[in-house]
Amino acid sequence: MHYVPLLCLLSAMSLPLLAGCESLQPREVSTESNPPAITRAVRMDANVRTDGALKPEAEEEANPETASDGYGNVWQRLRDSFQLDLESKDKRVRSQLAWYSRNQSYMDRTAERARRYLPYIIREIEKRDMPGELALLPLVESAYDPFAYSHGRASGIWQFIPATGRAFGMKQNWWYDGRRDIISATQGALSYLDELASRFDGDYELALASYNAGAGRVLRAMRRNERQGKPTDYWSLNLPAETRHYVPKLIALARIVADPQAHGIRLEPIPDDPYFEVVDIGGQLDLAQAAKMAGVDVNEIYRLNPGFNRWATPPDGPHRLLVPSDSAQQFRQALTSLPDGQRVSWRNYTVQSGDTLISIARSFNTTPDVIRQHNDISGHTIRSGERLLIPAAGNDSNAYALSESNRRAARQASAGGEGQNRIDYRINPGDTLWDIASAHGVSVSKLASWNNLAPGDTLRPGDTLAIWTDEQQPRNERREMVRRVGYTVRSGDSLRYIANRFNVGVSQIAQWNNINTQDYLQPGQQLKLYVDIRNAH
Repeated sequence: MHYVPLLCLLSAMSLPLLAGCESLQPREVSTESNPPAITRAVRMDANVRTDGALKPEAEEEANPETASDGYGNVWQRLRDSFQLDLESKDKRVRSQLAWYSRNQSYMDRTAERARRYLPYIIREIEKRDMPGELALLPLVESAYDPFAYSHGRASGIWQFIPATGRAFGMKQNWWYDGRRDIISATQGALSYLDELASRFDGDYELALASYNAGAGRVLRAMRRNERQGKPTDYWSLNLPAETRHYVPKLIALARIVADPQAHGIRLEPIPDDPYFEVVDIGGQLDLAQAAKMAGVDVNEIYRLNPGFNRWATPPDGPHRLLVPSDSAQQFRQALTSLPDGQRVSWRNYTVQSGDTLISIARSFNTTPDVIRQHNDISGHTIRSGERLLIPAAGNDSNAYALSESNRRAARQASAGGEGQNRIDYRINPGDTLWDIASAHGVSVSKLASWNNLAPGDTLRPGDTLAIWTDEQQPRNERREMVRRVGYTVRSGDSLRYIANRFNVGVSQIAQWNNINTQDYLQPGQQLKLYVDIRNAH
């Protein structure tokens, strides 16, 4: 369990953990949106059983090997850990039940993803004596997609935003995002929920609402009801629409798990045995090599370790790898015999004139800090002719299909509509999504969606964004036509003169530089322009 200072913890609890559960639109490979809120009510199921006595036919057919603690199926174990009141007759619960009951294929897909993580999450919940229903929360949050990413910058199966993730000890850097790490995020989410439940005197409905919207917002709604002489339970509060449907979704899912046959749902059997083991790897390791050592596909390694952004585990840790349980012994044996120098591949590189640590790092898909560390470099200075030893991926980039860059490339390639043309834009220092979207006549939300980004994300100079437009270009014409240009205002310049020179609009220049079209320009003033190089004079 990760502890944080009390002030930090209280601050974290006042933050909304997820910006947009219902509006969540994960934009990674194999992502899926949550069911929409449905207003049409249907008849509620009668006599819902939560005592774990039911054994659906689908689960009896599987008959997996019984685990040492007596459970052969994860759904049975989950039922026996239920603690919440599932008897609500609220129409919001009924509408969510109706949606899930009509969507067997959705339940199948989410159960297939959840099979890797559920046995671990349920056991962690049991250790804390928390309600077992919480193991279904990632289904509400992310459809159990470890690569889910929302417009509000929430990431992973538990959908932590950056600030709350950091408050609960989840490192986030170029190599690694702890919000997607199954172990770190699960521990953080359960600690957060436990603190919220304590804050609301054990009321998990209010704790769940706070997980979604922030404890401060829930407390304000409660105080408002108190002043008006109204009840202060979750069902009586005036909360954002997303939060009003958040708890009903979880309750609806729990009722389906409690009695799937009553809702016409077949839960695919999931063995209760732990799906993965945690192996201490002691240092950085190429993920494709790790997959070969374990005898599994590299995509399986990424799905068990979705916090790893690149081709290898982070050089500064965490130095652990989740591998399938039936491959753990083979992997450990291979790891024991692996020489330290073969954990990653190494490249010799001779510094060329004009090279920088940043440009070299980008070429080898690593970071300047890693190059400094392995070459005893202090500062930023390198000299032409100097030889560097650089750790690099041992396979072609296509071998790491679920790395962050390849997930983004897959999204960029598939995002355009029929008949649309793709423009590739190389990010310059100081660029923002708003600037680039404005320059190309598209919305920020679309530009972000095309590139697996959230509107508030910081851009990385040198990266490429895909922009899809309805304008057609000849096949032999270059894709990248728009460039960012820095312009220094000269004596006598006006916005209209500059706009005519670069064939852009006066209002565009004003927008790009946050100035008024009536303002006088000052000689020496710096302007940024987004110019179509075909049309500039």
